[in-house]
Amino acid sequence: MMNPLELPFDTDEMLAGLKPWIECESPTWDAAAVDRMMDLAAYRMATMGARVERIPGRMGFGGSVRARFPHKDMGKPGILISGHMDTVHPIGTLEVLPFRREGDICYGPGLMDMKGGNYVALEAIHQLARAALETPLPVTVLFTPDEEVGTPSTRDLIEAEAARNAYVLVPEPGHDDGGVTIGRYAIARFNLRTTGQPSHAGARLKDGKSAIAAMARRVIEIEDMTDEDCTFSVGVIHAGQWVNCVSSSCAAEALSMAKKQEDLDRGVERMLALQGTRNGVEFTVERGVTRPVWRPDTPGTARIFEIAREIARELGFEMKGRSQGGGSDGNFTGAMGIPTLDSLGVRGEGLHTLQEHIKVDSLTERARLMAGLLMRLT
Repeated sequence: MMNPLELPFDTDEMLAGLKPWIECESPTWDAAAVDRMMDLAAYRMATMGARVERIPGRMGFGGSVRARFPHKDMGKPGILISGHMDTVHPIGTLEVLPFRREGDICYGPGLMDMKGGNYVALEAIHQLARAALETPLPVTVLFTPDEEVGTPSTRDLIEAEAARNAYVLVPEPGHDDGGVTIGRYAIARFNLRTTGQPSHAGARLKDGKSAIAAMARRVIEIEDMTDEDCTFSVGVIHAGQWVNCVSSSCAAEALSMAKKQEDLDRGVERMLALQGTRNGVEFTVERGVTRPVWRPDTPGTARIFEIAREIARELGFEMKGRSQGGGSDGNFTGAMGIPTLDSLGVRGEGLHTLQEHIKVDSLTERARLMAGLLMRLT
């Protein structure tokens, strides 16, 4: 029987397969674009013999794709590979960040986060099947459309599918050193709004109460609450239409992150306590989506991490496992107590930027790692 770590993964073939995925831009807020990406993934999995289901989107987001691969024990608890197909890059990003290879690196929007990892996971399943290697457990793949905004529409779908399985593998971007994630910090999002009093900015400036100015002061106040236990940042602001009008409304979004759930809970209380009226401007804070703490000391996760470490040694590197910030859908499955390994995807740099790229040699490395896990998890 062929060693799954020696399967004939071909870098050029994987890059060729990834090209149409990357050139199918799929920003979270464009449901039709995300659905087009799901079409490509669904077609790919159908050609691999999977039983593919399209799950309609809701809350204005695109739909999801679930695929169950042929197995004698299909329907029994097995392995769930969970990934997202939405990206942070708006339509048109390809004009400034085209898919291209330059030596040992390859560029493209969403290539690192996380279409590259998703594609590699499917390639591992494909090569195992071609080699007539049957995994001990049945494999299900679930691709969702809204992770980049906190998974508001598919969290329950992910948790329901995870509950039917024994293990969860998440091909989010791998660490620089090839390590994986075995725990993640808690994250809370908030929707903020200031409501002021409009006036003509030229003729009646003093009659107005600027919602923009009030929000600017609140942003400084919020970010100054950051300490070693809990961070606060404001990343989105929308306000104003006419420069000659004192703004009457300003909306913003804030993010808070903590290593411990109790620290995040205190952070949430601090954020909600900021609500009130100052100098005639009302400030409201609405709780958004939350990702729970996934503790790194879960026994089941520790066991499958040891399996991954052994595979990594056979591949020629020492794997490290770490808890980290930056949410993923592994927060949900890990918090449920289901053995979960995250950051199994490709390695690279510049995710969420116009320099997003992967290290080409990580395609075969991570494909072999995934194939090894699929064959050794029992």
